[in-house]
Amino acid sequence: MNRRWAKVMVPPVVSFVVVTAMAELLVRLAGVPEYLLPRPTSVFAAMVREHVALGQAGWSTGLAAVLGFGLSAAVGVLLAVGLSTSRMVQRAFYPYAIFFQTVPIIAIAPLLVIWFGYGLRAVVASAFIVSIFPVIANTLTGLLSTDPALEDLFELYGARRWDKLVKLRLPSALPSVFTGLRIAAGLAVIGTIVGEFIGGGGLGMLVQAALREQRTDVIFAAVLLASLLGLAMFGLVNLASWGLLRRWHASAREGK
Repeated sequence: MNRRWAKVMVPPVVSFVVVTAMAELLVRLAGVPEYLLPRPTSVFAAMVREHVALGQAGWSTGLAAVLGFGLSAAVGVLLAVGLSTSRMVQRAFYPYAIFFQTVPIIAIAPLLVIWFGYGLRAVVASAFIVSIFPVIANTLTGLLSTDPALEDLFELYGARRWDKLVKLRLPSALPSVFTGLRIAAGLAVIGTIVGEFIGGGGLGMLVQAALREQRTDVIFAAVLLASLLGLAMFGLVNLASWGLLRRWHASAREGK
């Protein structure tokens, strides 16, 4: 296990250190003003200096992102199961699912504030809207890609529709489900930040406040914290995928 985690963690950490050092050197040599592009060391200093405000804002953003992501995961899988029941249902309702992918969230964010009020509920709704479509699309693809020979085998043994769903179609669709969840994890953070621009709170509000004061280093620190939050959620989805699929699916097996 320790060797596996070393193989997973060391390469990105090393590349991050190298890229950060190169960025520091280039910004210093180019003489770019701090208000335009702060040096990485200035960003890290701002993270230390503003750790209380960043911590509180990051907690608020993280809570909203996790709630929105969890809601999109549960609702998205249920909707995909419903859509997979028949081609007629897909033709009738799948175009409405595409709405979640095409809607400009920044345009309807004010409506979310009207409907849910300022604060957590509006922000969670924004994260949910942005992140649900990948879950629906990938889960539906997985459900419709079940091996026909196994479908026929279940039919031969007189399996009920519920048994086929729980024991065959959903397990077969798990790799696709986790693909959708990986995409949704990052999108949930994006939706949360956009929701916070309108609904208030979290890193979104902190970025707006820092922008008004032209504190570019704080803006970059907040963006970095939001990126780390997205990476953490992505990593948790990967961990769950590895735990469920490692024994039987090639995508989760440890490389040699």
